[in-house]
Amino acid sequence: MLEAIEKLLVLQDRDRQILRVRTELNGLGPERQALQTRAEATHAALETAKVKVKQTESERKRLELEVEGKKQQIEKYSLQQFQTKKNDEYRALAHEIDDCKAAIFELENQELELMEQGEQAQKEVAAASHAASEMKKLVEGKTAELARREENLKKQLAELEANYDELVTRVEANVLARYERLRKQRGEKTVVGIEHSVCGGCHMKLPTQIVISCQGGQELITCPNCARILYYARHMDLAVAE
Repeated sequence: MLEAIEKLLVLQDRDRQILRVRTELNGLGPERQALQTRAEATHAALETAKVKVKQTESERKRLELEVEGKKQQIEKYSLQQFQTKKNDEYRALAHEIDDCKAAIFELENQELELMEQGEQAQKEVAAASHAASEMKKLVEGKTAELARREENLKKQLAELEANYDELVTRVEANVLARYERLRKQRGEKTVVGIEHSVCGGCHMKLPTQIVISCQGGQELITCPNCARILYYARHMDLAVAE
């Protein structure tokens, strides 16, 4: 194999490893944000459940005060009935008392409904509280795990980048320039092998002369279809067309 190809393959492998580690590192931020979003959602659900309990209790107390007010009115009207000697006033006061009793009946029914709603709301708070607690444990565990992953990945990246410049300087300037240009265009598959007379990058059939020249290993050969740098190794199963 051409020495320049060997150096490029080493550099390409290092570039791939560095890209993989950097991609993983970049993905940690969104993972953390996703965990935070889930935690915030469960906390918001808990707060919503608590607000519902407070609102239900507040409304129930309002109804209690209204019932108490109606009872006081009944006492007032009853006293006025006792004091009046006019039949029409007596009947009017009796009518007011009946209205108050009807209102109290309706208000107490509403209180019962609110009590049932309050019990349900308390159950929802308990469930939401449990969910929030479990989510907090999960987030704390996952966050710690992400921190460990980040530390390991940074160590890997530092090791991979430690002698990167040395690998670069081993490659001739004109070859390196071609490799870097192709890497920007083609990504991590820049130097590719030939198998069954097919380019390992674009998977297009290669002309016979290209395959033979690449097998000879005397110069850099590029794919006429995708411009990737081609190489041949003895373990490859070449099928050179006649």
